[in-house]
Amino acid sequence: MNGLDWAVLIGYFGVMVAIGVWSHQRVDNVSDFFTAGGKMPWWLSGISHHMSGYSAVMFTGYAGIAYTYGVTSFVTWSFPIALGIAIGARLFAPRINRLRSRLHVASPLEYLKNRYNLPTQQALAWSGMLLKIVDVGAKWAAIATLLSVFTGISLNQGILITGAVTAVYCTIGGLWADALTELGQFVIQLFAGIAMFVAVVVKLGDHGGFFGVWDSPELDGHAKPLVGPYGTVFLLAFLFIKLFEYNGGMLNQAQRYMATANAREAARSAKLSAVLWLVWPLVLFFPMWMSPLLVDAEKPDGSDAYALMTEQLLPHGLLGLVIVGFFSHTMAMCSSDANAIAAVFTRDVAPVLSRRARQWTDRAGLVAARLTTVVFLGLSMAVATQVNSPAFDDIITVVIKWVAGLMGPIAIPMMLGLLRTFRRSGPTAALTGWGLGLLAFWLVNYPISWNVDGGVPLQYQVSIPLAVSLVLYVVIGWVKPEDTPERDALIERINTDGDGSAAALPLPGQAAAAPSKPGP
Repeated sequence: MNGLDWAVLIGYFGVMVAIGVWSHQRVDNVSDFFTAGGKMPWWLSGISHHMSGYSAVMFTGYAGIAYTYGVTSFVTWSFPIALGIAIGARLFAPRINRLRSRLHVASPLEYLKNRYNLPTQQALAWSGMLLKIVDVGAKWAAIATLLSVFTGISLNQGILITGAVTAVYCTIGGLWADALTELGQFVIQLFAGIAMFVAVVVKLGDHGGFFGVWDSPELDGHAKPLVGPYGTVFLLAFLFIKLFEYNGGMLNQAQRYMATANAREAARSAKLSAVLWLVWPLVLFFPMWMSPLLVDAEKPDGSDAYALMTEQLLPHGLLGLVIVGFFSHTMAMCSSDANAIAAVFTRDVAPVLSRRARQWTDRAGLVAARLTTVVFLGLSMAVATQVNSPAFDDIITVVIKWVAGLMGPIAIPMMLGLLRTFRRSGPTAALTGWGLGLLAFWLVNYPISWNVDGGVPLQYQVSIPLAVSLVLYVVIGWVKPEDTPERDALIERINTDGDGSAAALPLPGQAAAAPSKPGP
């Protein structure tokens, strides 16, 4: 990097902070901070939903998979995400929006106290927060790894810089700041991704051109959609996992659905995000697939290949823009995660721990939300310093094995609890599926894996915990149904729009609501 690249990077950081300051004016209460008051346009929500699912892990961990195996990085990652979100546009997005518009909650987990009971809500809230700290820690480590390649600064210095800038804008501006910065980051990544794509295509003339390049020995097997540990079982498992994760199971995407005006707008938001996930990663991944022709990765997993290729192919200025693109993805995801976890803590956890929290004014609630955001970012940055240690292994291991493997037991009660089909599944089904799913993760990844020659294959490490939780949640719901009139009323509110009997059904502890006026 030279002075021009540094100017681009510093200018980007300045704009992010400025957006946070501007967004501060739109935040008057906790609802504004966590769900944008339900006033976010569907197209902004869709772009924000899309961007909040990326991070620098794509340019390190998944770049290593692309360097080693080729197109399977798209087939087994972004394609399942696109398909999962497309399904969720009908199945989950409208219902999650009604959590805010009809139940008036500000956290995706807030409804669980009435859907199940308080212990279930607290179990999912605490485990979800702890998992997110590890997840975001891996993202900080990924962007710091890239920054060290370009600038030579240490991993810990890179974590501190990116975390501090993110903390400023997302703490003062809330979800509005997240969404607006993600819009700017999307535009930046559009130019940066196209620049890198064109630069690589130009270099392919020396290797047989755009189509002939696939016959190169360096790309042997790179055109196979499923290869290595990323086979059919992994693809199906990942599709199922991403169906839950990217439709709200990891909390931050759920906020994007909640931020739109109504259920229809939430569905449109999800459809836009699905299209972007299907198309845009192809542009980003193509240079990674070609990287074995152009660079020799220095790290065994190939995670530095994309960064090395960027340094070699792009002129200064454009190099700075691509680096900004790396930052934009990571900061988008980490800031949205911080906002989601702050919502869970202040709305779901703090009122249980403290009587004073149950009596917070709007101002006190905002202060608590902002403080929680800072604490979460600090904890995740501390975890980031331990990535690549014996406790967490490398970045891609954290993201795929830990996050994908542990997400299912947490997400299943939250997501399936929205649907009428699973109304018989109550707190016993939710807690049993959650607890034994976490136990299955530990058994499969550690004691059993230690005693299997070569270890348990990756696809089973990530899929078995989710399968255990799902089966138990469904089976226990049928064997021991715990549906009640109050829980049925809650589910009906989530599953119906406009006028109807569901609007009049009371929640626990409430009198019957007056019938709503017919919609337009």
